[in-house]
Amino acid sequence: MLRVGIYGVGHLGKFHLNNWKEIPGVELVGFFDPHDDTAKEVSEKYQLVRFLDADSLMDACDAIDVVTPTNTHFDVCANAIKKGKHVFVEKPLAHTMQEARQLVQLTKESGVKLQVGHVERFNPAFLAVKDTQLKPMFIEVHRLAQFNPRGTEVSVILDLMIHDIDIILSIVKSDVKSISASGVAVMTETPDIANVRIEFHNGCVANLTSSRISMKKMRKMRLFQKDAYIGIDFLTKKTEIIKLKEPNDSNVFSFDIETGTGVKTIAVANPLVPEVNAIKEELLAFKNAIEQNTRTVVNERDGLAAMDVAHQILDKIGNNIIRD
Repeated sequence: MLRVGIYGVGHLGKFHLNNWKEIPGVELVGFFDPHDDTAKEVSEKYQLVRFLDADSLMDACDAIDVVTPTNTHFDVCANAIKKGKHVFVEKPLAHTMQEARQLVQLTKESGVKLQVGHVERFNPAFLAVKDTQLKPMFIEVHRLAQFNPRGTEVSVILDLMIHDIDIILSIVKSDVKSISASGVAVMTETPDIANVRIEFHNGCVANLTSSRISMKKMRKMRLFQKDAYIGIDFLTKKTEIIKLKEPNDSNVFSFDIETGTGVKTIAVANPLVPEVNAIKEELLAFKNAIEQNTRTVVNERDGLAAMDVAHQILDKIGNNIIRD
């Protein structure tokens, strides 16, 4: 039985709590949250013990789930790792690059498992293409959200865009060559909308737009590669692949087009999208990595890499940010 303690039972923390309760082989020991009203509500609703001391909860657990504000990630995670506890921490890994590097080093020295909550890796629409050979040369991303004061202690880069940065880094097997970026602060003191261009050494180019002041929601990624287009809609959980038809293709809609080199047959496929709960899947993957002593799906180095690119973007935006 894996004994788990939750740090932070606010909006997202409650989602984690509900999903942990559905995973077999897990004992929820309790939670730590400094907000009395929230803590009282959770204690009464879930009949879960509230620990008033963070260390006491940690000592009673095998693993902790950190769903606290970003600026608290380092202290909680570092303390847990030093105690030999496995750590699941919501994205981003830490508040600063120095903190993130320290967590990577501490994890390496301790041998515990650490997983970063880049939940879009477990989005059903993305899982639908996990067996597809992805070698994109151009990527276009739009992640738009309506304004919500929650999470605005960090920029839109670390709040929203980092999801897509992580996905792109997991797909593009190449180092970053250059980054250009611009951002606008509208509702907060940090960028609320940003446009970024990332060039990789293998020639791939990614254009990303993220906004948390949009009138509509959108979470789309489009991948263009040799002979294929892959569209992933993280919001509606739909995936589409358009490519040149191959002899072994089945269950596809196809049509012929005339090109300068002759007639080619185009296949349009909608891969089967699994009916899964992304948060539950990522927590289950974390549990499995602990029990099977395998690499976590999004480990501390993945979290550091996403943060590194995100902070490079913030540096590019820098003092030139436009303030409305």
